Amino acid sequence: MSETEFVVLLDDDGREIGVAPKSTVHGTDTALHLAFSCHIVNSAGQVLVSRRALDKKTWPGVWTNSFCGHPQPGEQMTDAVHRRAEFELGLAIGDLELVLPTFRYRATDASGIVEHEICPVYTAFASEDPLPNPREVVDTRWVDPADLAAALGATPWAFSPWLVLQAAQLPLFTNPTASSPAGLALASAHRESPRAS
Repeated sequence: MSETEFVVLLDDDGREIGVAPKSTVHGTDTALHLAFSCHIVNSAGQVLVSRRALDKKTWPGVWTNSFCGHPQPGEQMTDAVHRRAEFELGLAIGDLELVLPTFRYRATDASGIVEHEICPVYTAFASEDPLPNPREVVDTRWVDPADLAAALGATPWAFSPWLVLQAAQLPLFTNPTASSPAGLALASAHRESPRAS
């Protein structure tokens, strides 16, 4: 397999129009391309959040959903989701479900780099704790969805913009039954020094 990672380029209607190396796509005028996001839940009903590695090109050190990625040209989306779960978090996931098939967003990082994606959103189940790949993830936590919803509402700037937008549409987060200081503590956790998961 080539070490160069490619992304699938899309027109505004979501039709595939080509491919390009991932390293050349993300800039100040990023072309629309195909991606995915996944939210992992455990048997306790907690959702896994991850903190992006500090040397990430965009949103370094920011808390986000469990993991994201890009399908390779010709790769089935579900295969890509499983591949990235293993690569980023060392997790075998099950019960994969497409929950927001048409989610798309455009957001600009503080550095000026733009993310511009059609990004179907999945939920999945994992029975183990993650073993994060430090090149991708600096920290992870299992949190109650209601606590995360409270933190997102209180300090959205502490999280990736796509997590904020997705959570507003996902039943997992849109009907929180309670809020607690535990969730709000996540909002300030990005300022903590990294710890082992």
